[in-house]
Amino acid sequence: MPLDIAEFNDAFYRARDRVRAEEGIDVAAVQAELRSLIPNDASDHDRAWTTVLIDGLAEPPEPPREWSEFYHQASEVHAAAYRADGSVEEQIAALERARETIWDIADRAAKDEAPHIRAMTRVLEHLEDELRDPTWPHGDSAPPTT
Repeated sequence: MPLDIAEFNDAFYRARDRVRAEEGIDVAAVQAELRSLIPNDASDHDRAWTTVLIDGLAEPPEPPREWSEFYHQASEVHAAAYRADGSVEEQIAALERARETIWDIADRAAKDEAPHIRAMTRVLEHLEDELRDPTWPHGDSAPPTT
């Protein structure tokens, strides 16, 4: 019988959440439960990737990322752009300014953080597109007919 990938993934994510949330949990027991889901005739490929995941449960999670002041500054600009009032043209102008400001901040940020900062502009760009064309991205404001 082949590995039931959906069942394994579901069990793994539940187990991972338990290991992260419960103090003093018996990680070896949790790992044994997961290993019991791997059929004896599982392929070498399935055994390899499931073993990596199961063994990884014993490793402590990485600490949360510490973002720089540049990231927090860009985040404030991003949040403020959502609150822009005024006409559609004024809102579009505010979104454009916010995107430019965020790019400028990203240019000053550390190389590994800059892409995360620039990514903030994508949502703003989508908002701007929707303001410019309320039917975006579908191009037709009428509901589909059945």
